Amino acid sequence: MAIGSRHPSLSFARRTAQAGALVLLAVLLAPAPAAAQVDNVVTFNLGYFGVRSLDARGEDDVLFRNLDYLFFDLGDFNGFTFGGEYAIGVGQFFEAGVGAGYYQRTVPSVYREFVDSDGTEIEQDLKLRIAPVTFIGRFFPVTREAGVQPYVGGGLGIFAWRYSETGEFIDFNGDIFRATYSDSGNAFGPVLLGGVRFPLSRQVMMGGEFRYQWATADLDSNVGFAADRLDLGGYNWLFTVAVRF
Repeated sequence: MAIGSRHPSLSFARRTAQAGALVLLAVLLAPAPAAAQVDNVVTFNLGYFGVRSLDARGEDDVLFRNLDYLFFDLGDFNGFTFGGEYAIGVGQFFEAGVGAGYYQRTVPSVYREFVDSDGTEIEQDLKLRIAPVTFIGRFFPVTREAGVQPYVGGGLGIFAWRYSETGEFIDFNGDIFRATYSDSGNAFGPVLLGGVRFPLSRQVMMGGEFRYQWATADLDSNVGFAADRLDLGGYNWLFTVAVRF
């Protein structure tokens, strides 16, 4: 009797494994269906960033405490922002991406109850910079191929920040001196968003997005600020232009 015929089950198992391997290889090499194909989206945005209102900031916030003795308009911190994002779309309903942005604003202030000996104001500049890196997922309920593409999403932000106060200040003896107080670091927090895109062609889309961020910076207590925390939260209204490839 031939050796191969003594164990027919082993021969059958070997042929089955070989056939299975060929089928698996064919599946891996076959092109994905159109609905599951991956594409890339690069988005550029510009818009308006609004800081959280005074009643939402908390009494341990440095801008809240500065208003005890400085006069400035908190709304003056609202201003221009811009950024970009790279996202990967998988299937008809989802995108995941990473983006970066930039915001900076300088707000003038003066002492509420004191002036210089010549009657001039004692002035300072309060400067805030936030440069977020965001990791975002989006869900498109009517698909990413529709003529109008509403979406909702959210993710995590890493907010690189810098805050400074520069100008004239009053010491405990009532003397006026010039100085700069500054601190910087990174803070983490969630981001929620919603928006809509309108395809102009297969490759180019435009739209609008609203997003809200939550984050708090811990300030160095040795610097000399009026408080040890700075609320970095706020909202963004963004105009977007996206290129798909």
